[in-house]
Amino acid sequence: MSTIPFKSAFTALFIISSMVLTSCAPSVVNTDFIKEDAEKIDARVDAALTELYLEHPNIKELSGKAAGVLVVPLVTEAGLFYGGSYGRGALRVNGATEDYYSVTSAGYGLQIGVQQHGHALFFMTRKSIEDFKSSQGWALLGDLDMTSWEQAENIRAETTTALAPIVAVVFGQSGLKVGVSLEGSKYTKIIP
Repeated sequence: MSTIPFKSAFTALFIISSMVLTSCAPSVVNTDFIKEDAEKIDARVDAALTELYLEHPNIKELSGKAAGVLVVPLVTEAGLFYGGSYGRGALRVNGATEDYYSVTSAGYGLQIGVQQHGHALFFMTRKSIEDFKSSQGWALLGDLDMTSWEQAENIRAETTTALAPIVAVVFGQSGLKVGVSLEGSKYTKIIP
């Protein structure tokens, strides 16, 4: 009796699962982010920040105290036990785009589904921006505070800046992904 190597079986399962998940929710998953250039990224960042600040004035207050903000307006995630995500965004310092970044992640655990969301990383000090720019590799959500769209109104810049050098806000979730996973994210500087 012959056996199928585990790696080949996993690869086939992942490809088939991805196709099934993608076909189940075509209106939920937007793949235009793959073809974005600098103008499109900046336009998406502007729109995301405008919406975020209108909905949650305290986030605008937080932004006013931050040394910079990295906004990734659209991150697409998919997973079936093993999963990943991808998005592109811009690092803004003093209101101007300083660099462009992509974010990718890989994870494993009890998870299934497809979803999209955006996030903003508020760098509360210039040192945190420099540390971010010089870091290499993957990081589990270590040295930052995270909040969701529903909790965003509760952020107060005074208390948050004392607690963490980086504050992350997740917004605009759509789709469905359930489960628990270990996940690391890698930010890579890009030239769109």
